[in-house]
Amino acid sequence: MNQTMNAEISRLVDAISAADAVMVGAGSGLSAAAGFTYSGERFQTYFADFIETYGFSDMYSAGFYPFKTLEEQWAYWSRHIWYNRYVEAPKDTYDKLLQLLTGKDFFVLTTNVDHRFQLAGFPKERLFYTQGDYGLWQCSVPCHDSTYDNFEAVARMIKDQHDMRVPSELVPCCPRCGEPMSMNLRADATFVEDAGWHQAAHRYQDFLEAHAGSRIVFLELGVGANTPGIIKYPFWNHTYANASATYACVNFDYAQAPAEIRDRSILINGDIHEALTLALQARAICCAPTHRPGMVHPEHQ
Repeated sequence: MNQTMNAEISRLVDAISAADAVMVGAGSGLSAAAGFTYSGERFQTYFADFIETYGFSDMYSAGFYPFKTLEEQWAYWSRHIWYNRYVEAPKDTYDKLLQLLTGKDFFVLTTNVDHRFQLAGFPKERLFYTQGDYGLWQCSVPCHDSTYDNFEAVARMIKDQHDMRVPSELVPCCPRCGEPMSMNLRADATFVEDAGWHQAAHRYQDFLEAHAGSRIVFLELGVGANTPGIIKYPFWNHTYANASATYACVNFDYAQAPAEIRDRSILINGDIHEALTLALQARAICCAPTHRPGMVHPEHQ
């Protein structure tokens, strides 16, 4: 990173250090920085047969393909879930973010559905997954508003699938109405907001209200233009309404802020993983103990 970016990273470290609280908003760019890319080599490694048969170009668009059978659909989706929700992250990006927030009062609002925050050790009560979770299924109708953990079922699908199909007996059906299950992802009006979703939504609002008017950093990481109304625009508005707030954005070629809050904004155009690494290094340097020449360290007295 160039000198300007290093200066912005130093500002970010100082702002977090001085803040009463940090409100994190995370988009898909954060997971991409952690190695969860949806195209290229990683997609080719795990989905070569689907790519050859269906001509898929990436995991995201493949998720909308109208498979002819549920056996084919769940063969694809079980792999999609497994390699994005249950396998270990390629990089420790989320761990670095947690280190940067250590000792601060923080909350996380995210549109990501890969559960990476909890897997990195973030407390569940400080997270709000607005768009669902790859690890949950729901009734496709839906006939009720409960969700269901899918780890064991997906593990069996991964183990027993053959020729891009899962055995018919593994196709998940709603335990109440018998209709097929679907992913708990906000793709249309059938998305289920279960009890856990509503509890997290209340905790998010409580956090904002508790820190209204305080020194708070709205830290936006990897948020694009797909759903700006969930994180980006609210963060801009909250910063504008609170003269003590700071807006910080880390993104690849997409870090920007409106003129109204530009003087209270920290904009870092670059790789999130690298930025977090440098931020931790900068914090370590500024917090390292110093000894004047001639001083005797207490341990040696």
